[in-house]
This record gives sequence, structure tokens and C-alpha cells, in this order.
Amino acid sequence: MPQLLDSLPEVYRSLFPSFFQGPVPEEVKATCSSCAMCEASNPNPIESVDGVTRFFRPDTKCCTYHPRLPNYLVGAILSDEDAAMAEGRRRIQEKLDRRVAVNPQWLKAPTRYTLLYNNARQAFGRTQSLRCPYYEPQGGLCTIWRYREAVCSTYFCKYVAGADGRKFWMTFKTWLTLAEIQLSRYALLQHLPDYVLTGRDKADAATVPLTVEDLDDQPPPEKEYADLWRGWAGREAEFYKACYQSVRALSSQDFENLLGIDGTIELSILKQRHEAAVAPRLPKVLKLNPGATVQWLPDGSIALASYSEFDAIALPGEAYALLVEFNGKQPVEAVRQRLREEKQADLHEDILLELYRHRILIDVNAPSQ
Repeated sequence: MPQLLDSLPEVYRSLFPSFFQGPVPEEVKATCSSCAMCEASNPNPIESVDGVTRFFRPDTKCCTYHPRLPNYLVGAILSDEDAAMAEGRRRIQEKLDRRVAVNPQWLKAPTRYTLLYNNARQAFGRTQSLRCPYYEPQGGLCTIWRYREAVCSTYFCKYVAGADGRKFWMTFKTWLTLAEIQLSRYALLQHLPDYVLTGRDKADAATVPLTVEDLDDQPPPEKEYADLWRGWAGREAEFYKACYQSVRALSSQDFENLLGIDGTIELSILKQRHEAAVAPRLPKVLKLNPGATVQWLPDGSIALASYSEFDAIALPGEAYALLVEFNGKQPVEAVRQRLREEKQADLHEDILLELYRHRILIDVNAPSQ
């Protein structure tokens, strides 16, 4: 298995605890180069869920999200002189020159984009208007992937560990987002302390009401922008690079102190979720999930989905008659023995484990699934 650090920007290697050097499930089902959610390469025959197409557009894939890049990662991109990062640097500089949604803590989505994203229905992966500005449609890849932020580092359309994998990565996103917030605030204290001392780092979530500039994706008025950046106005790239250098200079102990008790708690939860993702155990008693989506296919097979609309399991049609025998009243081994005796059929433990991880079968003793 790869290390968890392998999915993160290089700057974190000297900061994060030793836990992140441990193994993490390799998400082989989520393939970027040949998108598993695009119709052309999707081996799953299910075309729609509740009348909505389940496929992503090939010219957007899952990149219908605008990253919120913390100041030090912006600086890392601008400091990386590798030719492979040339296009990413160009796009970042272009955003800085436009001054739209550019502030000392984040390089983020324009307010109008955020409003559309938060109010769109079934749009993820399916609309060009929300395509990431760092996505390169010709190659279908990200121009800043080396320095991706928390959401892009932890999102997968399908998980090898099913629901347990999704819980793990979502918990990791929470922890990594906390790290981004605290590291960006630390960098602000070093180079623009008034931004933190006046509470501007806590007002970032405000999106309404929209201003005239927001509606037209235009920069804020000159005076407002100058007040935001103080002596760094016109030297934004230099500021972001300084933030990157400040974060690079931190020790692992400095980083632990920055995250404080919140970081300790989230890391403890993450370790629990990691155990469930890499070392799954089949529950003693299982029940067919009454909330699972069941779709019969033209060839007589059946598609089952539960924890995610993007990740269904296809089984032979006759398997469904076996699954309904798991009613939560008998231990798994007792049900399997009865199926062998009465129907001369069986579901192997590996199959049952996969069905459980996808929550097609659920643990009747678990407080929540």
C-alpha cells in the first residue's frame, strides 16, 4: 500500500505526524486518466439513478469544483520552477493579476461561482460552467496537482473500502482542512498580522449579499483591495512565496502546537477510521439494507447501490434471492449453512465483506452505517 503522505504536497512531509507514513488503501477504482465515471470507460452498465445520468462529462470529469488554495500552497506553486509546473504557475499568476477572490489567506473561488456551486442540483461532474480553472481539458489533468488542497487530495468517486473508505477520506479532509486553516493563519501572523488581529481570517465564509463586482466577476474597488493587502498590494506573488517559506521553516512540534486539541481529537478519529478501512471485519449478523437501490438490468443481472450513487455493485440476478435471506435474525454462518443445505448455493465471505463495505448488507448491531 502507498503511504498517506504520497497523496499530499511535499511541504507536509516534515510536518505531519508519523501516522501519515503508514499505509493507506490505494484507490484503484477512481482512475483519473481514464475516468471511471465517464460513459466511454465505465464498465458498470447502470446509466442513471432516479432518472439522472450517473456519468460525468469527459471534458470535466470530477473537476467541477474550484479549490480554495491556502496562501502557502499558492507560494509553493509560484516558487516551483519545474517546467512541468509552467502552466499551473501561469494560471495562478493570471488569477493574481485579475484580483478576483484573491486575499492574503486564500486564493479561492469567485463569490458568484460559490453561489452557483452551493445551489446546483446534480451538477457535480456534469456541467462545464463549474469546471475548475486549473483543469487542462486537452490532457484531462490538473495543472497544479502537485500542490492540491484538502478537497482535491481526499476526494474519490469510488472507494476500494466502500463506505468505510469514504468515512476515512472525509475525516482526513476535516483534519487536513484544519491544518490548512492554521498554517495559513500562522503565515499571516508572520507577514500580515493585522489580517488576523482584526478577525478577517474568520470572515471568509461570507458570500451574500453579492456586490456589483461579485456579479460580474470583477475585482473589488481599488481602495478596498489596498486596505485588504496593506503594504503587499501589487506584491501578492512575493507575499505568497514568503508564506510558503515560513511554513517550510516550521518543525513538526511547531505544527502540532498550531493544531492544538482540535488536531489531536481529529487525528484520533482519523486513526479509528483508518483501521476500519485497511483491516475490515465481517460482522457476525447481517441484514439486507432496506434503503439500498436495486436495479434489474437487461441481461438479467442486478445492480445494487447504497452508500454512494457513484459506486454500484453488479451481481447475477439469482444472487438477490440469496441476499434476502440475510434478515438480521441469524448469524452470518448460520445463514450460509442454511443456503448450502436448502438452495445448494453460497455467498463467499469475500463477497459478503464487499457487500457489507458497500452497505448493501448492514450490521444490525452497529449504531449507524
